[in-house]
Amino acid sequence: MTDHLPPLRDVIAKFDLAAKKSLGQNFLLDLNLTRKIARAAGADEGGTFYEVGPGPGGLTRALLLEGAAKVVAVERDSRCLPALAEIAAAFPGRLDVISGDAMKVDEAALFPQGARIAANLPYNVGTALLIEWLSSETWPPFWQSCTLMFQKEVAQRIVARPGTEHFGRLSVLAGWRATAKILFDVSPQAFVPPPKITSSVVRLEPRAEPLAPCDLHSLERVTAAAFGQRRKMLRQSLKGLAPDAEARIGAAGLDPTARPEDLPIAAFAALARVFA
Repeated sequence: MTDHLPPLRDVIAKFDLAAKKSLGQNFLLDLNLTRKIARAAGADEGGTFYEVGPGPGGLTRALLLEGAAKVVAVERDSRCLPALAEIAAAFPGRLDVISGDAMKVDEAALFPQGARIAANLPYNVGTALLIEWLSSETWPPFWQSCTLMFQKEVAQRIVARPGTEHFGRLSVLAGWRATAKILFDVSPQAFVPPPKITSSVVRLEPRAEPLAPCDLHSLERVTAAAFGQRRKMLRQSLKGLAPDAEARIGAAGLDPTARPEDLPIAAFAALARVFA
C-alpha cells in the first residue's frame, strides 16, 4: 500500500524544512525504516497513536500506511504544519495535528481511552518527555506502550540492569514502572541531517503495578542522592537525607557499604520506604 504522496525529500524542499538544531530535529526519510518502526509500535493492529515531533511526517505516514486507525501528532515547528496537512488530506479523518509544545499537552485528557506512543523524539526533549510519562500520578498511565527513538546512550540507560555501566536513575524509574527493551539500532545515515551518534528504537510497556511498593517522590529523592555520588557507598551518598541514614539503610535490609550501581530496583524501593 502507498499513500501517493511525494517523497519526503521533495516535501522538505517544497516547504523549505531544513532541520533546526535548536529544536533537536533530525528527519527520517527512509519510508521502509519508518514503516519498520510503525510495525514495531503495533500500527498494523489498528488503534490510536500519539506522535511527538512528526516534522515532515515520515513516521506519521508510516503509522497510517501500516493501519493505525487514528494518529494524533503534536508539532512545535509551525513550518511543518502545511506538510502534515497534506498527509491529513490523504488520510481523511485519521490524522489530527496539534500545533504546540508536547511538554504542555494534557495527554490524559486528550486520550481518555488510552493510546500508544510512537515517536522519533526530538533529542533535546526526549528524556524529559519519557520521565514525564513514567512519572504519571495516575497509574496505569494513559499510554499502553511507547515505541521511541533515542540516542543509543540514552536507550542503554533506559534498559540497563544493575551492575552495568549505564545503570542509573533513569534505569531505576523505567524498570520500576515499565518493562523496556532495545528493538534495533538506526544508523546516522538514515537521518537528514545525519547526527554524530547512532540511535536506538526502544519499546516500553507499563507494568500494571510498580515493581515494588513505594512512593514515587521518595524514590526520585533517594535515586537522586544515590546516583549523585554513584561511586560512593550508600552510607555516604544518602547521609544528606537523614541524620540516621546508616540505620535506615540497615532497616531496609541493605549493606550501608553497598554502591548504588550494584543494587536491584527493589532495593531502591525499600530505601524509598525507609526514607519517606
